Amino acid sequence: MENSFGKITTLEAVLKFFHDEMTIMFGGFGGVGTPPTLIDGILEKEIRELTLIGNDTGFPHIGIGKIVSRGRAKKVIASHIGSNPIAGELMHAGKLEVEFSPQGILAERIRAGGVGLSAILSDIGMDNEMVSKNKPRIHLHGSEYLIETALTAEVSIVYAKKADEYGNLIYDKSARNTNPLVAMAGDLTIAEVEEIVPMGSLNPDEIITPGVFVDYVIPTKGVNWKWAWE
Repeated sequence: MENSFGKITTLEAVLKFFHDEMTIMFGGFGGVGTPPTLIDGILEKEIRELTLIGNDTGFPHIGIGKIVSRGRAKKVIASHIGSNPIAGELMHAGKLEVEFSPQGILAERIRAGGVGLSAILSDIGMDNEMVSKNKPRIHLHGSEYLIETALTAEVSIVYAKKADEYGNLIYDKSARNTNPLVAMAGDLTIAEVEEIVPMGSLNPDEIITPGVFVDYVIPTKGVNWKWAWE
């Protein structure tokens, strides 16, 4: 396998980009599509005080939940935390700050960050204090909207089915969930993939994330948790 663009590397090589008090954005839904090898690497490095941005907090022993449940995060921006009761316990104990964002709005905030916008306007949740608290409002064309700030991260971590040496990515069914948006919104994006193929091997019509958004590609060691629904 050639590595003409210098993107194909190892877990050990990319762990240097992770440090205490950083912001990490992750792809996936309930663990599906969340990169297991990178999650374990972050745990092994014992970094703390993280701000995590993603759809949910996984389950206690699945996906990003493995980091949250060990108290390594100080803040989570997510659409829900209900599948991880430990996240709820930490939140109520004042040990985890949680910013809830409706799922579609969360995805749009990530997309906005990925395309360089500063914010989006939304009328979702305007009468819900949990959603609207401390958010500025604006009147436009006779209607009122919340200003929802765009989301970015120091590092985005994603999981894909295949990648070529340039970092073009193909996802597997529902494991695609939020990964394409997350890949765009990181100052640096690391893709953990099941298979790395030569340039020209991927059907251009099947590529979801262009390699221009991907800085590094590492091979996965495989999913090492038992799914909650099995």
